[in-house]
Amino acid sequence: MRGEAGTVKRVAVVGAGTIGASWAAYFLSRGLEVVTSDPSPGAPDLVRRMVEEAWPILMRLGGKADADPKAWRFEADPVAAVAGADFVQESAPERLPIKQELLARLDAALPADVVISSSTSGLLASQLSANCAHPERVLIGHPFNPPHLIPLVEVVGGAKGCPEAVAAAMAFYRSIGKHPIEIRKEVPGHLANRLQAALWREAVHLVAEGVASVADVDAAISEGPGLRWALMGPHTTFHLAGGEGGMDHFLHHLLPALESWWLDLGDPKVNGAVQRMLVEGVAEGTGGATPAELARRRDAALVRLLEARKASG
Repeated sequence: MRGEAGTVKRVAVVGAGTIGASWAAYFLSRGLEVVTSDPSPGAPDLVRRMVEEAWPILMRLGGKADADPKAWRFEADPVAAVAGADFVQESAPERLPIKQELLARLDAALPADVVISSSTSGLLASQLSANCAHPERVLIGHPFNPPHLIPLVEVVGGAKGCPEAVAAAMAFYRSIGKHPIEIRKEVPGHLANRLQAALWREAVHLVAEGVASVADVDAAISEGPGLRWALMGPHTTFHLAGGEGGMDHFLHHLLPALESWWLDLGDPKVNGAVQRMLVEGVAEGTGGATPAELARRRDAALVRLLEARKASG
C-alpha cells in the first residue's frame, strides 16, 4: 500500500466542500500535488479562497518552504480526479448511499494499492465499502474541524479493512504532520465524537434542569478542564490528580466519588423548550456574534495555542 513518507506525491480530494477544501489547503502546504473534485459549480472558488486565506497560517504551522499553493487543479468528474493519485481523501456529504455509490466508482478506477480514506464523522467503514471490489483498502481518516489546523485524524479500518491499508494511512498522515490514532473497533461516531457527545449530553441535562446557564456550562469547560485537555487527555489528567501515587492512588481514593456521579448523570430529552433554551443561551453567551466571527476568533486562537504547544514540547 502507498502511504509511507515519499510514496505519496499526488492526493485526490473528492468532495470539496468546507472539509475537503480545508484538506486540500493542508495537503498543498505539505508539498503535495492536489486534484479536487465536487459536483458544486462553486467548489473551485471555495478551494481557491480556502488556500489563499489559510496559506499564511499553514506556513507558520510547519508548511514546507517550497510548497506551491497553486499546485492543484479541479476535475468535475471524480473518476478523472483520482487518475494517477497515490492517496484519496473522500469528503462527500455525510449520507451513506451517496458515499457508497461514490466509493464504489473510485474503487473500480484505482489500482488496488491506493488507499481510499473517508472523512466521515460517524459512518462505519464496513458499510462505506459494501459495494467495493477492494473493500480492504477503504477506510476512515476522520479529521477534526478545521482539518488544516487540528492535528487529530481518526483512522478506522473496520471489519473489512486490512492492516496494511491502516498502516499505510497512519504513516501517510504522520508524514505530513498530522496526529493519527487507530480506532481498533468500529463504533458509530468513532472515538472523539463519542467523547464530545457524552460531555454535551450532560451539558444539555444541566441546562435543562436549571443547574446553570448555557454560558456558565460552557465556561465550566473553557475556563477549567478544557485548558488542561489542550495538553493531555482525561486519563493522564486524572493520573496527575492522584498526586505522587498517580493513577493507582486516584483509583483507590477518588473512583468511588466518580462512580456515584456516573450514576447521577442525566438523560435529557431535547424537546422544543430545551432547544429554545440552548439557542437563546448560546446567543446570549456569545454576545450575538455570528458563527463566522466566532470561527475566526477560534481559528486565530488555535494557531497561537498550537504554536505554544510546539514551543513547550
